[in-house]
Formats: sequence, C-alpha cells, structure tokens
Amino acid sequence: MAGAGAREVEADINYLLPNGPKINRRFAAPGIEVNTGKYAPYRMTVRDARPMASEFTLDRHGFQLFPHRSAVGDFFDNEQVGAIYPTEVSDAIKQFTGASFVAVMGWMVRTSDDLSKYKRQTAGYAHQGGVQPPAGEAHVDTIPEKALPQAQALYKRLRPDGPGFRRFIYSSFWRTFSEPPQDWPLAVCEWSSVRADEGVPNVLVICDKIPEGEALFAPIPEEESKPTAAIFHHSPNHRWWYFSGMDRDEVLLLKFHDSDQSRAWRVPHTAFHDPSFANAKARASIEVRSVAFFE
Repeated sequence: MAGAGAREVEADINYLLPNGPKINRRFAAPGIEVNTGKYAPYRMTVRDARPMASEFTLDRHGFQLFPHRSAVGDFFDNEQVGAIYPTEVSDAIKQFTGASFVAVMGWMVRTSDDLSKYKRQTAGYAHQGGVQPPAGEAHVDTIPEKALPQAQALYKRLRPDGPGFRRFIYSSFWRTFSEPPQDWPLAVCEWSSVRADEGVPNVLVICDKIPEGEALFAPIPEEESKPTAAIFHHSPNHRWWYFSGMDRDEVLLLKFHDSDQSRAWRVPHTAFHDPSFANAKARASIEVRSVAFFE
C-alpha cells in the first residue's frame, strides 16, 4: 500500500444518497451546474500524497503527478488556451503514457472564486472553454458501457485512415494555476478501493438556463445518447488522496477509463474543502479531457 504514514486530513466528501430521485441528471449552464440527485457529506480521511508523490503511478493507482510547464500565460484567455494548450496536452500525454495518437477534447476552467460574471445568458451553450465551479461530488466522467463506443466514434472521426487501436485511455489532464495552497483541491480515490460494480449513471444535460422544479425530471429526447458520468454512493473502503500545494508547473493525470483493466482503470474524484491550511487561496484550475490511443 502506497503512502504509509502520510499526513491525513479529515474532510467531507459528497456522495450520492441511496434513497434520492430515480432520475439522475447533471444540468450545466454558464457558471452553474445542478444535480437532480441528492448528495450528502461523509467525513472521510484524505491522505496527502505530496511527500511520496513518486510512489503513485497510472498503472498501479490510476493517477500520477507529472512536472509540466505550459507556455499559456492566462488560462482564462480562451483564444490563448485554444492556440497553445491542446498541442501541449497531446504531446505530454504521449510522453507520459506511450500512446501513439491523442484526441484532445474540450477543456473547462473551474474556480472556487466569485462566479457571478460567468452566469450569463447564453444561446447555444456548449459546456467547454468556459468557467464553472469545482465539481464537488464523487464521480467519474464516463460509465464503462459508454467508454468504448465513444472512443471508437472519436477515432473513426479524427483518424479515419488509422491502423486501429488495441487500447485506449480516457483521462483528465488537470492543472491548478492559482497560488497554493488551494481551498478546494482535487481528491482522487485509489482505484483498488472501488469495486468494479460501483457507480450510478448521471446524465449530463447542457443547457442555456437551468430548469426548475418538475422540469428537472421531464422527459428529454434521446437522453440515452447524452454524455453520462458515474456517481458514487458512500463506501468506507474508499481510499482518498490529494497532492497538497499543487502549482501551475505540474499536472495530475487521472484515468476515467482504461480499456486494459489488468491495470488501474478508473479513478473517482471530487473537489473537497481542505481545512488544513489557514492561508488557503481560491482555487483556479483547468482540466482537459482526452482519449489516448495505442495503435
């Protein structure tokens, strides 16, 4: 077991309650995200992986901290991020994993600071390249049933003449660019502490304005085709970690799904409030989703 003797933080992790609504959806509009599921905080031990960071690897734990410097000067500048960051991310993931082709998907900035200026009326909101609050419940950004079809469709679209792939990793390339320590860092759950049958589907519904009341549960055409995350009920077996004091020159790579399940293949994760630093600053981070293909 990695990290014997690690510093421990007692913190709240938000989990899905077992007796909530039967329909689980996550509505995302500019500057706000709302779940229909009912969640509650459970006091959990979150261990600080910082002093033994080299012990954690993608294959054994499902997440790994890497040094990485970016040429992006302002991650709130969409034009600058779009021009520079996707290539940086693709090159880095190839280097970190040995993949031959990386399909970079959308990115999202998340901050625990004031979001009022980002909650604006938008027509045709796309839920990428925006600014949202930290995602504060235990989740993985896909479900096993949808990971392979999504990867196959993405490969066919972006690499139609490619030789095919034998393995893929769907992951998040996560960087905080605010000054450490952050008030709401990212916690990751060691994959071996999560059973393969855990996880409840949570459909992502992207909209210009969050519906209210019963409209949250109204039928949605072709709902089965929408992106779907896995959300988790509490388990005392879950083993949570975080890397305290992350800065802009390092990234956390964490798996949503690895098709090779002889290795660590997925990592539940969540933002959590870290009470251990009195001088904590508002978190600002950028996450980039990608699929790395091994051809």
